[in-house]
Amino acid sequence: MNRTIKQFNRTMLLACTPFIGALIWLLSINPSVTLSSDEMKPNLLSLSQHTMDTSLHEQTLSQLDDAAITAEATQQAIHKQLQLYQNTNAAMKDIAHTAATQAERPLKLYDQKITSKLGKPASTINSDKLRAQLFYSKESKFNSYLVKIKLKSDDAMSMVLGGNEPGKARTTLEAVQQHKAAVGVNAGGFADSKGKRYPLSTTVIDGKYINGGFEASYSDLFFVGLNSSNKLIGGKFASKQQLDKLNPKFGASFVPVLLKNGAAQTIPDKWKTSPVRAPRTVIASYKDDQLLILVTDGYNKAGSVGATLEEIQTLLKGYGVIDGYNLDGGGSSTLVFNGKVINHPSDGQMRKLPTHFLFFK
Repeated sequence: MNRTIKQFNRTMLLACTPFIGALIWLLSINPSVTLSSDEMKPNLLSLSQHTMDTSLHEQTLSQLDDAAITAEATQQAIHKQLQLYQNTNAAMKDIAHTAATQAERPLKLYDQKITSKLGKPASTINSDKLRAQLFYSKESKFNSYLVKIKLKSDDAMSMVLGGNEPGKARTTLEAVQQHKAAVGVNAGGFADSKGKRYPLSTTVIDGKYINGGFEASYSDLFFVGLNSSNKLIGGKFASKQQLDKLNPKFGASFVPVLLKNGAAQTIPDKWKTSPVRAPRTVIASYKDDQLLILVTDGYNKAGSVGATLEEIQTLLKGYGVIDGYNLDGGGSSTLVFNGKVINHPSDGQMRKLPTHFLFFK
């Protein structure tokens, strides 16, 4: 047994001898490890760079966070401003609507007032260009037909010739049909010469003087038409410059002036008796620039029916108009409304005429 143990010990000693020798050698040389400064620099620089990168990254993240906060605050401010703008805009629209409604109220009340004097409309044409209301009235000596017209656009009314040049003539119904008008009425007087029918005195079409140009008013003649602002203009004019100041767009001439600024004008004796009673055509205007067309029937075998000019003046004042002008009457008086002849032309048929006032829808 002891022999076996000794033999084992010798074996182990032989196996460990190389390792023990190596250990003793290492201890005898006292090894040390030294790193040069050059060898350390890359590591220090790397560490420093890493630290800087980390700091910059953190700074960038911080700035991005600040930017995000600022952007959110800006977005909220913009949203508030937009909401304020929308609210303000809505409030301004309400104010504008209220103001417009209030501004229109006096006009509506005025329109109701003048309409009530005419009666109940028998027919109405209402479009983007105009509103035309037809009324009937029966007097002791004549029947009258009235059209109250509110012009809504510059091209709602015009005056046309009876053909493509002065001297031509056609009925008011033919003029209405040719130009596709909604309402038509005969306009100025005329003079016949060599088989042709010419407009009487100063006549303007599309802003241009025709028929020999401007002619100063003489006797009882006047000029009446519309200006560039769709206002009825009329009266006696001594010079072209005087009429030009009113910017006439179109117009014709006849006799006499009936009302001016609400006051009845003196009827010349000649027109009181030649004839006493007759069919009449009148164009007039209200304070709000609405127009009134008045056409009356007249004549019979006894010559006892029709309207005097004084009676027409009384009617106009009762209707509340401020300016009124007598147009060509007698057999020329013709009113067309919505494609139909409303009055009863005294010639038994419509007369061919050189000028017509037309209204368009």
